[in-house]
Amino acid sequence: MNDLSEHHLVHRVGWLRAAVLGANDGIISVSSLIVGVAAAPGASAAGVLIAGTAALAGGALSMAAGEYVSVSSQADTERADLAREAAELARAPAAETAELAAIYVQRGVMPELARQVAEQMMAHDALAAHRRDELGLADEGGSRPGQAALFSAFAFTAGAVAPVLVAALVARERVTLAVPLVALLLLAVLGAIGAIAGGASIARGVARVALLGALAMGVTAAIGGVMPGGGA
Repeated sequence: MNDLSEHHLVHRVGWLRAAVLGANDGIISVSSLIVGVAAAPGASAAGVLIAGTAALAGGALSMAAGEYVSVSSQADTERADLAREAAELARAPAAETAELAAIYVQRGVMPELARQVAEQMMAHDALAAHRRDELGLADEGGSRPGQAALFSAFAFTAGAVAPVLVAALVARERVTLAVPLVALLLLAVLGAIGAIAGGASIARGVARVALLGALAMGVTAAIGGVMPGGGA
């Protein structure tokens, strides 16, 4: 028996974007801060480690808070739209049926068939039909602020923990070399995984994140090197 189900990569976009963004941010931001502090004249091993650990904690909480606020706002908007749509369905069901049929006509369905489909969809679950076809909301529970916040914080931490561990394990004078090397390796792996999961070019995915990460760490290292405190 043939399996006629299709597996589309677009269904991965939501979680893939969140995971890549969180881990990428964790690697680049924490590594850059560690390198910047380590490059400063007179920086101590303890100071570098404290800075990296604080950046990990602060960054994870910041990502969680930002994601929570963003998704909460989206959820509020969705609820308001659904409440407005429910009121319209109760007030003028015939007009809402015609509106739904017009949507199907715009998508290429013949007017008579569109009307029949709209009437059947309205009879089955009118609000669900308008939620999906008029408002573009694919499901009832799409926005979960708490879940999004935890996932974002976890993704950031997963990316940030490696540069902090490297800073803790190597000698202070080697931090400015070891952390960027590990960070660039992780960024390359992350770029490759994201490209494979998204069906994109691996080389482009790796180059994109690695070059941007190298630029960020180079800038912070330069800033640390010229700050007052005993160096140029």
